[in-house]
Amino acid sequence: MSELETAMGMIIDVFARYAGADGNKQSLSKGELKVLMEKELPGFLESGRDKETVDKLLKDLDANGDATVDFNEFIVFVAALTSACHNYFQQGGAK
Repeated sequence: MSELETAMGMIIDVFARYAGADGNKQSLSKGELKVLMEKELPGFLESGRDKETVDKLLKDLDANGDATVDFNEFIVFVAALTSACHNYFQQGGAK
């Protein structure tokens, strides 16, 4: 498998690992999204503001308004975050 195919599989696996703890394996609840972010993106949440951050992120990601994040909504988040990281490093990172 190529590196890109491996990366795609890993994204699918991460989503599947966290989705379903609250019952629906097709989407992430707010609680599941928070756990995913704490474990997989620990630098993204600011201590003391975690609830606000997750609430805002869920609202922004939840394109269909069902109060969960399905895989398509999740992949948009991953792509946007990856693009932001790419732009950051293209500009030389933190100075």
